Amino acid sequence: MAIRAGGRRRGRRAARLSFSFEPALVSSTILALSLVLFISEKVRHDLVAVTALLAALVFGIISPKEALAGFSDPAVIAVAAVLVVGRAVELSGVAAAFTRRVIPGQAPFPVRLAIVMVVGAVLSAFMNNIAALVITMPIATQVAIDSRRSPSAVLMPLAFATILGGMTTLIGTPANLILSSIRQNALGEPFSFFQMTPVASCVAAAGLLYMAVIGWRLLPNARAPVRAMANPWRIFELDVPVETGEADLRATLRKAGSRLLASFDSISQAIGGDRRRVLVLSRKDPWELSDATDTFPVVARNPAPDATTVRAVVAHGSFLIGQRYEAVTWRSGQQLRVVAAGPRAAHERLPLSEMEIQPGDQLFIHGPADQLGAFIANARLLEIGRLDTPPVEPRRAAAIVSIFTAAIVGIVAFDLSPAIAFFAAAAILAATRLIPSPEVYRAIDWPVIVLLAAMIPVGQSFESTGAVTILSDWLSAWLGDASVFVMFAAIGTATLLLSALLNNVATAIIMGPLAIQMSEHLGFSPDAGLIMVLIGASSDFLTPIGHQNNLLVMGPGGYRFSDYARMGVGLSVIVIGLAAWLLSRGFG
Repeated sequence: MAIRAGGRRRGRRAARLSFSFEPALVSSTILALSLVLFISEKVRHDLVAVTALLAALVFGIISPKEALAGFSDPAVIAVAAVLVVGRAVELSGVAAAFTRRVIPGQAPFPVRLAIVMVVGAVLSAFMNNIAALVITMPIATQVAIDSRRSPSAVLMPLAFATILGGMTTLIGTPANLILSSIRQNALGEPFSFFQMTPVASCVAAAGLLYMAVIGWRLLPNARAPVRAMANPWRIFELDVPVETGEADLRATLRKAGSRLLASFDSISQAIGGDRRRVLVLSRKDPWELSDATDTFPVVARNPAPDATTVRAVVAHGSFLIGQRYEAVTWRSGQQLRVVAAGPRAAHERLPLSEMEIQPGDQLFIHGPADQLGAFIANARLLEIGRLDTPPVEPRRAAAIVSIFTAAIVGIVAFDLSPAIAFFAAAAILAATRLIPSPEVYRAIDWPVIVLLAAMIPVGQSFESTGAVTILSDWLSAWLGDASVFVMFAAIGTATLLLSALLNNVATAIIMGPLAIQMSEHLGFSPDAGLIMVLIGASSDFLTPIGHQNNLLVMGPGGYRFSDYARMGVGLSVIVIGLAAWLLSRGFG
């Protein structure tokens, strides 16, 4: 890769279109306000993007035709199609079976952790990051338990590993496809499927090595016993005799190591005059606590001989989101029940029948083991503490993997557009019913699609009005005398910090055009600048809000906000520093 171009890059327009300061100011203001709303987390990200798009349209910095162009952008279509194909691979069970097979039964903990992280990274290079976490999280938790360590030692490293893997291929994360689209608009050609792989794979390998040797040791309770894992706090309801006084009930529960959270008079009236409904916090299961306190469990124990209870986390994209706990029962054909909830229920202190499921919620689901395995896979739940994967149907799994492989071969060997290749693959999977019909649309993360489609024109207006050029001129003047290594490190650091506050898609839309503009002023390769942005946008290691996977492991791992920086700062320095060095040396 040539890094210095020996002057300003040719191939763009010989003369720039003139621009006035006013459109640039309007575009910058819209983008700045959008960033504030993104960071605040007070408004849905897709709604912020649509509002920014409408504002740009009202102020005349984009035309009506340009405003809708994002919905037909090949990157948006490719992202949607990749999500459908990746979901089919996930549901086939082949990735989970492969993961279980490659983890050695007897090996030192750092070795087993490293293998789990490598598998998570490889899976996330070719499928959705969340799907890779869904598949590997129960295996990682079992590794921790077998090694007599807390799950906190494995869950954050695994989440970071799936993020690192996403930077290594074109389809690893939506941000990569967005940057490929930006490259095509600016340079006439998109990224090839593996164009970022040489640099990104070296960076990912260094990050995985750091986490396996040093990083996990920096986490709190990484060496703690597994008591909290085997016996976690749970919130559930009990019925108590109506004549039992509240003071007596509190004392009884306290003696059993539990706590009264709330009493629900409205439900008490509905269930009859001899009982009332209460909400409790306990490490015991409902039936054990009921026996110890002379109370009555609301949910009966399932009579099936293989009945068990699993603790699971609701991942983004689950069809349970927005529904009440009873949805688990009727979605499973009356086979499964939510018997307890996680920490949010203790905070809300509402009847469990009124709680709506949200991403990141913890659910304790009870029922037959075979039903649990199938339901958890279909509902996109992250199971903690029990290794139970759905059976693999060899012919179906082989067909799905073959179609997925054919799409990648078409892109790499025959120069097919990713949008066309994966759209065709998704259509074939749907037509042959290799993916269940309801899953075709459910697999697509529609808020992300709307965010992409709306932010692409907003990002293009930031460039077309000249706002990017103004910012690029200022940054180029500031970095004018710096070495190429410092230039790349500065771009990567700015992207990383922005990505820690926003999602990586919005970050890529902002930083991609800026990197290309800076390459003209400072004389480095635009490809190197875009790859630096690509790596920085996938370096969400400092906060739990930077990436969905970070947030999903926060509760199960017992992490605090500051714990992410504890391990993430060192990882960020390694990732940005090594990427900047490789690019400055002309790697690839």
